Amino acid sequence: MAKQSLEQSQAEGGLHHQLSKLVGEWEGVTRTWFEPDTLEDESVWRGTIRPVLGGRFVVHEYEGAFKGKPLAGMAIYGYHLDPERYEMAWVDSFHSGTGIMFSTGSRGGQGYAVQGSYAAPSGPPWGWRTEIHQPEPDRLLITHYNIPPEGQGPETKAVETEYRRRAPSR
Repeated sequence: MAKQSLEQSQAEGGLHHQLSKLVGEWEGVTRTWFEPDTLEDESVWRGTIRPVLGGRFVVHEYEGAFKGKPLAGMAIYGYHLDPERYEMAWVDSFHSGTGIMFSTGSRGGQGYAVQGSYAAPSGPPWGWRTEIHQPEPDRLLITHYNIPPEGQGPETKAVETEYRRRAPSR
């Protein structure tokens, strides 16, 4: 049984309450790197984050482009009370192909990070770490890092989305 109830977690200061602060309409810039220090692309992205299942999870749906070619994706973010960890399921039309990446992690600093892995075309799987940080109520940073297999080099920044909350339409 969970040490904390969902209602407690949704109360002010709780971890589900923190997730609810991500809810809204967002727009910004996404940068992509395939090699360290070599920016491959920078494009405008728009995203919507909405609560689902009574606030147990939030769903992030986004669209943007890579080198002018449209792409779209979706992530489900949640906090699993029993094992006390963040969880994410992520799919998109560019990075994940036809696979679903599952990631887990913990709270750290002003945000949280989760880590999963993906199959490489040859060789062992690579790690993929996602950090979600909301330094201000109307600013959101989502950064992804590639983690090479053991002994094949340091992790490197792969994708970074810097969002600003969109003003409500009048």
